[in-house]
This record gives sequence, structure tokens and C-alpha cells, in this order.
Amino acid sequence: MTALLEVKGLHAAYGETKVLHGLDFAVQQGGVTALLGANGAGKTTTLRALCGMVGTQGEINLGGKRIEAMATEDIIRLGVAHVPDGRGTFMELTVEENMRLGAYTRPAREATADFEKMFGYFPRLKERYRQQAGTLSGGEQQMLAISRALLLRPRLLLLDEPSFGLAPLIVREIFDIMRRIRDEEGVSILLVEQNASLALAFAEDAYLLETGRIVISGKASDISKDEGIRRSYLGY
Repeated sequence: MTALLEVKGLHAAYGETKVLHGLDFAVQQGGVTALLGANGAGKTTTLRALCGMVGTQGEINLGGKRIEAMATEDIIRLGVAHVPDGRGTFMELTVEENMRLGAYTRPAREATADFEKMFGYFPRLKERYRQQAGTLSGGEQQMLAISRALLLRPRLLLLDEPSFGLAPLIVREIFDIMRRIRDEEGVSILLVEQNASLALAFAEDAYLLETGRIVISGKASDISKDEGIRRSYLGY
């Protein structure tokens, strides 16, 4: 399988505070890669670094193109979509208006066709199309955030803690939908997730971060079977 994203020697900092210390990792074309680790390990910073939202050093290659020096808007145009921790939903806008923000660079007719595709994945959004986003449940807001990102037609989807604060049944539903999206759309996914068991069941590859460094990497299935890793790093 060919790598869509290749990262080499990635450092990142907020001002004088260094957070990432030379990460090397990859996301395969059409695959799912999980970034695991405790709070403060640098997972969210890694996603922000890929989007040009934090100062970095090192190489970030997307489909063979160096993007580490690009502005965030240019990285998005190359096909990187980010669903941030907290979902980033515009609460005062309707579901429709939030979705149209995701498709604002696209021709109207093309975007409308993709709206119907999103409603196929997330039927509740169609039911609440005119509803203010702030009145949606947490699960519905997560569905809206994912659909808005997918309306960019990304090659790479960055998901930050999609299960956070959601009931187990809703989490299972969202991850089942994400499997469909991966299989049907061919989008590559880089997943940050505190629920290590869930993430490892979804991903093919996984990297474990500790204080801004990768300490373990490998096939997700192998890591999930390693009792020593699970007990020492993943808490289950």
C-alpha cells in the first residue's frame, strides 16, 4: 500500500514550549492510522501541525508534495480536512448552514449531490436540516462536524477524539459509519482517540506517543494483542 502522508522528523512548538520532538510516521492511501497516548502526549498538536496551525520543523509530504511551509487554507485545498477536538460546530448556525460552509469552495450543484450522500450516512442530519446546530445532541454535532469535513472531498481526514463525551451506543454508530466512509469513499484517516481499544479495532496501523515522542509503532492488531503495551500505556 502506498503512503498518502509521510512525516519525517516533525518538531512542533507553541512559542518557546516544545511539544513534538522528531516524529516519523505515515498514513497509507485509503487506510486508517491511530495516534494513541495520554493527555498531553502531543496528539492534538500533531494534527494541528499537519494543518499548518502551529510552528513546525521537519518534513510533511502529502501525496509526494511538501506541505510543511504552506498556509492552512492551502493545505485544505490540497485535500486535508480536520475535525477538531470539541467538533468546531458553529452553534448559532443551522445544520444546513454548517454543511454549506464545508462545501463553500464547490459548485452548488456538485455540493447538493454530496449533501444527499451525507444524509445517506447520517440520516438524522436530514431530519434536523433547518435546526440550529446548538440544539443538537453531542452525537448529532459530531455527525455534523464529520459531514462538514467530508463535504470538502478530502484525501486525508484528521479526526480528533470523535468519541469524547458520547454515549457508547452513539460512539459505535459513528465508528460504523466511519468504516463505511473509509470503504466507500477511499479517504485516508488519521485518528486521535483516547479509547485505545476502539481505535485499535478501527485502524490498521498505530503509533503511541509519550511526551511528544513516538515510543511504539506497528500494526494495530499486534499492539492490541500485546498485554504489556496495553497495561503499561493504554490502560486496559
